[in-house]
Amino acid sequence: MGIGSIIVWCTLFSLCYVPISLAKFTSKFPSSIIGPEKITKISSQNQPLYETKYFTQILDHFNYNPQSYQTFQNRYLINDKYWGGAAKNSPIFVYTGNEGDIEWFAQNTGFMFETAPHFEALLVFIEHRFYGKSIPYGGDTSIAYENASTLGYLSSTQALADYATLIIDLKKNLSATDSPVVVFGGSYGGSTFFLFPLFALLLAVLAAWFRLKYPHVAMGALASSAPILNFENITSSYSFNNIITQDFRANKSESENCYKVIKGSWQQIEDTAEQPNGLELLRNSFKICKNYISASSLENWLQTAFFFTAMTDYPTPSNFVQPLPAYPVKEMCKAIDNPSSGNDTFAKLYGAANIYYNYTGNETCFDLLDNSDPHGMGEWTWQVRNPSLHYNAGIL
Repeated sequence: MGIGSIIVWCTLFSLCYVPISLAKFTSKFPSSIIGPEKITKISSQNQPLYETKYFTQILDHFNYNPQSYQTFQNRYLINDKYWGGAAKNSPIFVYTGNEGDIEWFAQNTGFMFETAPHFEALLVFIEHRFYGKSIPYGGDTSIAYENASTLGYLSSTQALADYATLIIDLKKNLSATDSPVVVFGGSYGGSTFFLFPLFALLLAVLAAWFRLKYPHVAMGALASSAPILNFENITSSYSFNNIITQDFRANKSESENCYKVIKGSWQQIEDTAEQPNGLELLRNSFKICKNYISASSLENWLQTAFFFTAMTDYPTPSNFVQPLPAYPVKEMCKAIDNPSSGNDTFAKLYGAANIYYNYTGNETCFDLLDNSDPHGMGEWTWQVRNPSLHYNAGIL
């Protein structure tokens, strides 16, 4: 994905200021309630989840410069299967798209599909500008992502205005001006900032902010994964890592050993890397591909596995970020506590990482330089590294 690194702190991940690779770090996301198996079943019954449409947005909703009036095609997905219609003032459920391809989120936001029949709701999923196929500058990413002058239009402020403009126009075209709108969002799409020192990791913003900033458009908002008090100087900057730590430490049905092994492993990795042939020992222990290895990249790779497993610790099998079993944190701890590993810390960690990276069993080695971006999240780092673009959303 090639989207840089962020800074994290201590606790379970006891190395302070360790740069974590964002090659696989894609932030928190909504639960895959509907499940890939149900999605496949719906599609196989010739009942598509949605129809794809486009809406012409202006580049800049707030200024009057000549370039402000450039336009781009804003993709949105719509499902009217359950809608009771404008005559009944049936509601419209809108997903405020976040940092990736909107189809990815639509296929993993089962709550909206499960509740729509009860409320006879129209479902709309709006893609965030600069992601997926909603790329300004004629869809040319080489221009859209070129520098700060173009990427400056990638902000929460502009995205919220996109959503308001699209929703108002859609209601007008459907003669549904009296149909109430409820917005849904998860992670960045949900509520607010989660702040680390020096960097702001946008974990949940748009649905809650939309309700606050555009109350005349949306009567309500449901924001998932929305730590609304995680602003600078309000809650501890350690809180994110503390939560991840407690996820692993809480698995006392296995043992406290799970937490202790992970916490003590970072220094052992670094010490091993400094020994003669230490990197080769690490490569073989974790089945890392021959192209590249370093202590920091291996630590980043492991931390990514722990972070995302904790953030997608669902009680059922899922396939949102990676294919995972039910209760994957517990499965990781089982791997760490497996007696067959003896006292070999690296074998324990490899077993745990394999739950996240190779649950399907298809991988023969792991590429620490893997920069693939299957979910179209390439510009997430721009937003992470430029929090001032989001503080001016009119809420903070």
